[in-house]
Amino acid sequence: MDFEVREERLGQGPKKLYREREAYFELVNRGVSSAEACRIVGVNRRTGKRWRNGAQPTGRRRWAPPIRVVPASGPSRYLREADRIYIADRLRENASIRSIAAELGRSPSTVSREISRNRHPGNGQYRPFAADARALARRPRPKPGKIGQNPELRDYIQERLGRRWSPEQIVHHLRKDFPDRPEMQVVHETIYQALYVQGRGELRRDLVKALRTGRARRKPRRQAQQRQPRYAAPMVMISDRPAEAADRAVPGHWEGDLIIGKEGGSAIGTLVERSTRYLMLVHLPAGRGTERVRDALLDTVRHLPPHLKRSLTWDQGSEMGRHHEFALAARMPVYFCDPASPWQRGSNENTNGLLRQYFPKGTDLSVHRRETLDSVAAELNSRPRKTLGWETPAERLHKLLATTRQ
Repeated sequence: MDFEVREERLGQGPKKLYREREAYFELVNRGVSSAEACRIVGVNRRTGKRWRNGAQPTGRRRWAPPIRVVPASGPSRYLREADRIYIADRLRENASIRSIAAELGRSPSTVSREISRNRHPGNGQYRPFAADARALARRPRPKPGKIGQNPELRDYIQERLGRRWSPEQIVHHLRKDFPDRPEMQVVHETIYQALYVQGRGELRRDLVKALRTGRARRKPRRQAQQRQPRYAAPMVMISDRPAEAADRAVPGHWEGDLIIGKEGGSAIGTLVERSTRYLMLVHLPAGRGTERVRDALLDTVRHLPPHLKRSLTWDQGSEMGRHHEFALAARMPVYFCDPASPWQRGSNENTNGLLRQYFPKGTDLSVHRRETLDSVAAELNSRPRKTLGWETPAERLHKLLATTRQ
């Protein structure tokens, strides 16, 4: 479809975007996504969303009904009328949910939820045309909130916000006062949404002054320019790590992490050599503060020869706040994984799982002495590994060291 975006669209009265709206719905009916259709006709994505889903009255903006979009042909993430007719036919033939899902190319849970949500509320029969109408009626956004639909709940929340209760305090008190009434229970995010999202009219806007921040809107914290640096000293990311560390051909590149004890109050450090999977455990009896982790790591690696201190890769945990001091003192550069990327330290993650046989989750790890950690490390280093051709990490490390000396 060829559509030319007008350069000047001001001063044309309330009908100024009629041509854009018609083109938008024509594109959506063809199967183009809403975001892409908005880009083509030159409107904001929120405008397209308002056209498609309707709009609630706010200020000078009047209420606008949603416009039903004719379903496009071809694959769709949503079930369509034809899919619902097929489900109804197969249900009459006593077909199983899984067989129907396989024939439609859908997940069994998708078909199961469709039947439970859209069957007749009285007799429980699944009628495809009524089910399609129910699904389309639920689709428009925004939906009325739970607080706005329940005057008793709204008054309860407003009264306590006026007494300067936090939303979280209100939520827990609701559960205490109404344990058997789910319609009187919400999560604290629902209260924040009712306060911050304009146009919903669920809670009085003046109540935001009772919040501890006193802000009438949320402060965005995800913009890159507003993020605080993770550490005082700049991180060197894993993308800058030498290529020899990635192929595991050269020994001396280590992966590190902590296993955490009961309620986060204790920890044990783990160091795994990438080529041999050789393990060293770091004793942290007094906690996992940055200085304690730095000193414990230095004490653990101080007996290693220089050719076995090529690098250390860690996640972005706060315990490594003094990584630059460790790197300078140990003469061992430290590299950091990307956020939420544990596979970048795969050997260390696997070894941490093995260590949970000795140090179960939910236990106090500070009770273990240095001798116990050395005994556990020696036992794991003498355990044959499939990835090493059934050699033990100790044997593989001995071979690499012998080769290096020659």
